[in-house]
Amino acid sequence: MNIQTRGGPLQGIRVLELTKVWAGPCAGKQLAFLGAEVIRVESLGSLDVTRSYGVKDINKAPGFMAVNPQKLSVQIDMKTEEGIALILELAAQCDILIENLRPGAIDRLGLGYERMKAVNPGLIYVSMGMYGNDGPLSYQTGYAPCFAALGGVSYLVGQKSGAPQGMNVRYADSTFGTASAYAATVALLHRRATGQGQFVDVSAVECMSTMVGDVLMDYTLNQHIEECDGNRHREAAPHGVYPCKDGAWLSIAVMDESQWQALTRLMAQPELTTNRRFAGLADRKAHEDDLDRHIAAWTLTQDADDLAGRLQQAGVPAARSLSSLDLVADSRLWARGFYRHVEDAAGESRPVVGPSWRMSREAAINTAAPRLGEHNDYILGEVLGLSPQRREALASAGVTR
Repeated sequence: MNIQTRGGPLQGIRVLELTKVWAGPCAGKQLAFLGAEVIRVESLGSLDVTRSYGVKDINKAPGFMAVNPQKLSVQIDMKTEEGIALILELAAQCDILIENLRPGAIDRLGLGYERMKAVNPGLIYVSMGMYGNDGPLSYQTGYAPCFAALGGVSYLVGQKSGAPQGMNVRYADSTFGTASAYAATVALLHRRATGQGQFVDVSAVECMSTMVGDVLMDYTLNQHIEECDGNRHREAAPHGVYPCKDGAWLSIAVMDESQWQALTRLMAQPELTTNRRFAGLADRKAHEDDLDRHIAAWTLTQDADDLAGRLQQAGVPAARSLSSLDLVADSRLWARGFYRHVEDAAGESRPVVGPSWRMSREAAINTAAPRLGEHNDYILGEVLGLSPQRREALASAGVTR
């Protein structure tokens, strides 16, 4: 197999991606950032909504470009018998397959695990569904807001004594996608030790429930139902977002007594540590409304950036609340490689959100999301070994368009 290599821990690994929208492509993105060669199957007749929604140029759709950098694109129409045959041939050349199609769709296409296993026994087949492939609800499908709500996370997002407000929709897709990528790498380790491929069944709802495992256990063991509590934390006080000068906001999270003492010194109010309402964590939690009002009155007189720096230097976790523009302009994030410049097929440079990790053996990240079918010749020709005449015939028949 001629695999394009860029370094990284997954160098030499080839991934076949049969995914839609965000969560599935997010899983492929994580593997690509680890050095895997990720092949995304697409077709003109069944475009991903992130390529087509609200744009004139399907090759410059912001949503698609955000979640598909460093991937290859091949056009194969999965609604044709010849297209299915090509995908089976391609699966035989891959280490991992990721799919997040509607429940039952992959089996109806004839691309379920058992058939894939027959052509490639060592294949790691990652199936992503809202409820997974088993159980009474496995037939249901949904998107990120459903994942977060059914997993229990959205219920906890809101102000104290108010109704749940839900959460950013991307959180669920990104969490689900990252968990699926992690599961795929664990399966790779299993294959390295045993030589065996496997079917990996990942449930979006279960992934989201793991984010609130303590709350679920509290209900299971104590029948206690957690309620929305804004930005508060049961083991910390103060813990919130406080107003500063010029409409800015600052997060402060005091996790222990030494941090509380450091905060009171910075406030020039060390007597707060002996105030019976605020002396210990239990006292501060019991009078948290008063505590938050007291701290907000102080922060309102402060510059958020300056105060965040002084708090951090004193050992108190703090950060100014940032908008998207603030985040993109943050020189520290650029210096640490959180953002990367990649180049598209036209040679244009554009920024993307890079990996959330740093490694000693890092994979090169340098190419933008692919144009539709940009790598047809490489994948159909070099990987599958099809002659130019055969590729031309397939394109003319609409199989690879």
